[in-house]
Amino acid sequence: MKTPPSSPAAKRHARNARKLQHQTKHPGFPVPVTPLEELTPIHRRAAGIDVGSAQNYVAIPAEGLAPGESPVRVFGAFSVDQDALVEWLQKQQVNTAAMEATGIYWLSLYDKLEMAGIEVCLVDPHGVKAVPGRKSDWLDCQWLQKLHTYGLLAKAFRPDLPVRRLRALTRQRAELVCCGAAHQHHMDKALVTMNLHLSLALSDLVSDTGLRVIQAILDGQRDPKELVKLRDVRCKKSSVAEMEAALTGSYDEEQLFILRQSLEGWQFYQKQMEECDRRIEKALAAIPKAGPAPKAPPRLKAIPADAQARATKRPKRPQKGNNAPTTDFTAAVVRICGTDLMKVCGLNLLSVLMLIGEIGVDMSRWRSARAFCSWLGLCPGAKISGGKVLSRRTRKVHNRASTILRLGAWAAGKTDTWIGRFYRRVKARRGPAKAVTATARKLACVIYHMLKYQEEFVLLDNSVYEAKVEMHRLRRLEKEAQAMGYQLIEQKAVDRALASIPG
Repeated sequence: MKTPPSSPAAKRHARNARKLQHQTKHPGFPVPVTPLEELTPIHRRAAGIDVGSAQNYVAIPAEGLAPGESPVRVFGAFSVDQDALVEWLQKQQVNTAAMEATGIYWLSLYDKLEMAGIEVCLVDPHGVKAVPGRKSDWLDCQWLQKLHTYGLLAKAFRPDLPVRRLRALTRQRAELVCCGAAHQHHMDKALVTMNLHLSLALSDLVSDTGLRVIQAILDGQRDPKELVKLRDVRCKKSSVAEMEAALTGSYDEEQLFILRQSLEGWQFYQKQMEECDRRIEKALAAIPKAGPAPKAPPRLKAIPADAQARATKRPKRPQKGNNAPTTDFTAAVVRICGTDLMKVCGLNLLSVLMLIGEIGVDMSRWRSARAFCSWLGLCPGAKISGGKVLSRRTRKVHNRASTILRLGAWAAGKTDTWIGRFYRRVKARRGPAKAVTATARKLACVIYHMLKYQEEFVLLDNSVYEAKVEMHRLRRLEKEAQAMGYQLIEQKAVDRALASIPG
């Protein structure tokens, strides 16, 4: 069967043919293929460190060593051993070292090397796992040293010290939220075991009404009619009769004991989160104000003035819920970023705070927005063999910033904004998973631009976005018709031509 000229397979074959002509230096393609340069040492005094929980294997260049002295040494993991490791590297005039990001064991050694003036290249273990020969710690450090000597290792991202302190606190706060949620589930399980379906009568078990009812049950109240009197007037999920039926059950002393301990555990973690919020406020105060931003490049298509005037300006409601920050960090976050990221669709104060803790505010660490999206794992893959694209699947990454953006994309998909319409358009064509990834990538590009150039987020009118989508659709139809040998004609032009025919 002949492949249609407009099919994806035909386009792929044509593209591969053009690449083949280019690679063979066809007269129609005068640009030659750039040959690879020979490997030359870049870091002549480089070291490779294989970090472990109990021992650290260190390899240095063999030049300058005494006869019979091994270029590989083994040090312990205690502070005394790490200090001896740093002194040995300084004695051997090592100015840079490469190490794998293995768990959390590299953190203390990284700080000691950095304080000693040795540049540390932290690399992803997945990038250097292919060691020639039998894999061992003794060979791993030598392989790291050799790769780092020729500059073949990509340095992993690590934010500055103030941002790292904020990141430690935000991650601790996330752990407290998970621990509190576990105790909340234990409370619900104890109630359901006693056939008390309070979670079906209330939208939130640990709301004001739910906590009053649980405390009354623990105080000895068993009458459903008396428990319903603790109901808030704003409860709309169930009626009074339904709530009375939900609070009618059989009470068990063991389950009441579990319920009391789970409630005390949940309250404990709420207090822990309040203390963590106060510490986060101090960490935000230690982060310097955003510096002057570079001049933004000119836009390919300027935003119309009337579109900016008709931009939807809906003030966001303050975040509510049990996990919301007890302190308002809005002013501090805006001071650090130089712009208000909370205006972006799908993001709130807590998500922006966690995002800053993961990526910081210095976007110069990434050369472009595309590189930033690639680091987040939000770009299509490039698995190509023999000129044929085998897969465009996004690579799997364990990146907390990517998770935050994906959750923000899912929330933005429920809004009636241009980002929400983009999410629903991709979802109808590719499915919800692809739509979340595509929308998260769009949010990443927006955040990169806002942090780098300190510009405000402009929420365009939906009519501008729909006009842009219609223009792209019309352009695609014209290309497909031209590839098939046809031409698109407007219906109005056809009607005028028919009207001009006499009789």
